[in-house]
Amino acid sequence: MTDSHLPQRRLVAEWDEHPLGVGCRPIGGPATNLGHATGWAPVNDDCAVDALLRAREEGATVFDTSDVYGLGHSQRLLGRMLAQVPRKSISITSTVGAFRGTSVNAYSSLHLHAQVEQSLENLGVESLDVLTLHHTDFGPRDQYLEEARETLEALRDLGRVKALGMRAPTRLAASTAASGDHNQVSAARFAFLVAQFGPKVITTPFNPLIQPPESEAADSEEDEDIFSFARRHGVATMIYEPLGQGLLTGKYLPDTAFGSGDVRSRIAAPVLDAVQRGLQPLRDRFGPTPPDLARVALHYCLKRCPDSIVLTGFTSSQQVAGNYQGLKTELNAPDCEFIDAAYAALRADLVELGQVRSRDAASVP
Repeated sequence: MTDSHLPQRRLVAEWDEHPLGVGCRPIGGPATNLGHATGWAPVNDDCAVDALLRAREEGATVFDTSDVYGLGHSQRLLGRMLAQVPRKSISITSTVGAFRGTSVNAYSSLHLHAQVEQSLENLGVESLDVLTLHHTDFGPRDQYLEEARETLEALRDLGRVKALGMRAPTRLAASTAASGDHNQVSAARFAFLVAQFGPKVITTPFNPLIQPPESEAADSEEDEDIFSFARRHGVATMIYEPLGQGLLTGKYLPDTAFGSGDVRSRIAAPVLDAVQRGLQPLRDRFGPTPPDLARVALHYCLKRCPDSIVLTGFTSSQQVAGNYQGLKTELNAPDCEFIDAAYAALRADLVELGQVRSRDAASVP
């Protein structure tokens, strides 16, 4: 058992983990990739490392990062923390594929191998517990698929990567999707890639702005949520953005300005305004502060995704402490029903504004 009321959850093979993992995107700071903001606001490096250590003290065991988060900066900060704790006490997951540098395709053998080795150097470790493929674009006619598979198999044989993961949208489309569009992956396409790579983990975005997986029954295996798909294939799941990039903490006002290189700069003002209104019932019942609202959102995600590791970001030790301490108090059935209704109303408002698709993920940012 963890120090919360929640039992541990399975990630890979025999690994039992704290259900609340640590997402390390925010500590990477501002960054751009392929002309798009991919980072966060500036964060003090020493404060970030202190927060990582605080997360471990609170019981965290899964720490997720990527080579694109701060273009390596997030990994290097996590490496500073790892140098201070027993390696076996931490499961490190890292993503590859979003950053392709000068390579034609992010999954070319040379680039893929180089990025994994660079990630290991940044982290100061000999191996990754899970390496997650960021997207499904292996070039025209999948020309880089075979060499990517062979490279990943070689990295596993060398012990540099223990297990593979793949990213996916929350729902797999029934129709064939364009290659490389992460938001439109067909069930057949994704099943094919799962058979090719044999991932042990699937990561997907999920938060209260996204239609809950059990609220819509799939008409067929080609029209199902990713959680059902993962269960059918015996694959573990991790969810990211449970707080909607901080939106669901209620701390962003409609006139909030985000800096250059901050992914939140893409969030539209109508979304900020609608979220502020939609969170008011939750403020009235559970408390008005960002930690109060974060607690509600995290409980919602952990309840809706009972098999998943939930990854939540942070920028300070205080945020980390609030996230983990909030799990120590269980919500009762009336509370959960109230929360479900409040978030359903908020989703409906965003759908009406044209900011969220009714069947799938929040188009936020």
